[in-house]
Amino acid sequence: MAEIKDPENTIIIELKGGNVVIELLPDVAPQHSARMKELARSGEYDNVAFHRVIDGFMAQTGDVQHGDMEDGFNLRSAGTGGSSLPNVPAEFSKLPHDRGTLGAARSQNPDSANSQFFINFSDNHFLNGQYTVYGRVIDGMEHVDAIVRGEPPASPDRMISVKVAADV
Repeated sequence: MAEIKDPENTIIIELKGGNVVIELLPDVAPQHSARMKELARSGEYDNVAFHRVIDGFMAQTGDVQHGDMEDGFNLRSAGTGGSSLPNVPAEFSKLPHDRGTLGAARSQNPDSANSQFFINFSDNHFLNGQYTVYGRVIDGMEHVDAIVRGEPPASPDRMISVKVAADV
């Protein structure tokens, strides 16, 4: 596993194939980083489906309202909700949407990010300056690459557990 330099700002996502280690970027996007840690610590992300996975583009997850595959899961609603917390305003930066970066999913309103996020499969620079980048995969990208594709996938993969490394 990759060396974790800042456990308080590192997320470990357990997928069926193994762990994905994400370095959060609180210096670039403090509110988005704090939100991910808050939802991870409360267990909200556990068992949440990857509801939109586009080959060569990205894997989207994080709908804690409709995406929990253990609690009233409805595949058609997955991707339409957020959390009970208020939305997070955009924290745009010069960081590019490169392969392995974490982006905040949102509606047309730039300040509508809440709990959903996506991991880029490839360099998606057309997203630069439009979606907040707040983390990057530092280990386990091969597990992200193995996520079942579909919009939505017929049999979606899920985040089995999501933890802050400092708590493990």
